Amino acid sequence: MQIWDPLTQRFHRVIALDFLGFGFSDKPRPHRYSIFEQASIVEALVAHLGLSHQRLNLISHDYGDTVALELLYRSDQNRTGHLIFNSLCLSNGGIFPETHHPRLLQTLLKDSSILATVLTRLTNFMIFQKGIGEVFGPYTQPTDAEFWDMWTSLRYNDGNLVLDSILQYINQRFQHRDRWVGVLTSTHAPLHMIYGPLDPVNPHPQFIRLYVHLVKRSTITVLDDHISHYPQLEDPTGFLKAYFNFIHSF
Repeated sequence: MQIWDPLTQRFHRVIALDFLGFGFSDKPRPHRYSIFEQASIVEALVAHLGLSHQRLNLISHDYGDTVALELLYRSDQNRTGHLIFNSLCLSNGGIFPETHHPRLLQTLLKDSSILATVLTRLTNFMIFQKGIGEVFGPYTQPTDAEFWDMWTSLRYNDGNLVLDSILQYINQRFQHRDRWVGVLTSTHAPLHMIYGPLDPVNPHPQFIRLYVHLVKRSTITVLDDHISHYPQLEDPTGFLKAYFNFIHSF
């Protein structure tokens, strides 16, 4: 990842994980994947690394935004959390169900069990490449090698066969909107949003207008007009500049 080396130079320790069902982590099936379970896994990792009493700066993106909000809720609201926030930086996540526009394939997979069984098996590299390419900007498309790396990590441990289960997070965002949007609007933790405005999943200006309206305490960076859903990959320099400015602001 293009932002990794600068982060390791700035911070004493940088930790990243593949969530359950993602990348090179286990991908059990059948399994009821949930945001709550993923948050508990992050807490367990933090405890395992001996960081439960350290103040942590979290950076999250998309699915990770919602996991981060569940962690923030546990820390802020019901005091059961095992993670102490120093700050939280979100980026291009569907945190508001009302402004979130899942791709057609995502909608079909999350809502149709019979069709999903077929689609998860039929999806090939060409379909995947087209779908992912649509959520990158026209000038910031991944290279062929990067597309292939993404596809390989998806297919590892037959990850394509658990996509329909993982995508239930979209429904969970509706079910638990008050919990997750509520903590976002009430927390006193330093907050920042880095946003690529060409994102078709969280479109401009609807998403950012709602964020500004609801999340009064947060600062915001809107990147160049041609940056889409993956700002950390499409504009790593702009992303890091925004993040370090945020970190230095409190």
